[in-house]
Amino acid sequence: MAEHKILVADDDPVLTAAVSGALKSRGYTIVVARDAMQAFMFAVQQQPDVILLDINMPAGTGHGALTRLQASARTSSIPVLVMSGSTDLTLPATVRAEGAKGFFRKPVDLDALCAKIDELLPSPSMNG
Repeated sequence: MAEHKILVADDDPVLTAAVSGALKSRGYTIVVARDAMQAFMFAVQQQPDVILLDINMPAGTGHGALTRLQASARTSSIPVLVMSGSTDLTLPATVRAEGAKGFFRKPVDLDALCAKIDELLPSPSMNG
């Protein structure tokens, strides 16, 4: 089975460690970005299968990173899931309108997050 690569873009080391650990235990390869600029650069360089993106990060917001990811031919096809501790009730609809495939409020439900990632990943070929 081909390994899937997940980019986790979040400036909170505790959350990053928890999410990364949960994903690694399910066999995913993890790339971590600590700010919005790194998130975009790593997405272009690493071509992950899914991007987990925090909204409130240094070096540009998650909104800015999401907009850049959607606008770039190299990254526009990569599904993005947004994570945020924000209490803004309009945020899930806002990020979906900006191109995100899902929204998770922090603290993140890791089982629900992993289920959504599995749903977004291409299924393994049945004839190979």
